[in-house]
Amino acid sequence: MTVRTATTADHDSIGALTVAVYVGEGYISPESPYADELADTARRAGSATLLVAEHDGEVVGSLTVARPGTPYADIARPGELEFRMLAVSSGARGLGAGTALVRTVIELARIEAFDAVVLTTMPAMADARRLYDRLGFTHAPQRDWVTPSGLRLTVMRLPLDSASG
Repeated sequence: MTVRTATTADHDSIGALTVAVYVGEGYISPESPYADELADTARRAGSATLLVAEHDGEVVGSLTVARPGTPYADIARPGELEFRMLAVSSGARGLGAGTALVRTVIELARIEAFDAVVLTTMPAMADARRLYDRLGFTHAPQRDWVTPSGLRLTVMRLPLDSASG
């Protein structure tokens, strides 16, 4: 498994993968404005860092890294690096793509001297939640929030002084 910064050539596959996971697996409605946001990889790349996981030359996972104060940082406070839109293709699950992507964000946060890594997840995303728990993220219930459509979201945080490698 290789994790790298996405290139323009990856944008279409990232958008398709992310929509396939979030919409195709029933986490969000195809009519949701968020579906369009997930598909618009080029726009995201303009103000965030996109990472991809490759296996045998194919993009099998992706996520978006958002620094505090930037357009894609929903919850990051000063000193926190946020990631969003983690997606791993159903055929690649169990190969370590999600773990490799999240570990890369943790390492990036350490290199850039952030205090913590934060993320928002949906309660229905049980596989992702197991990954976050395994890597040491903990629920920050005081920071949970609700989307305009009424979807309740869970915020998780990993202080870097306790982050597992």
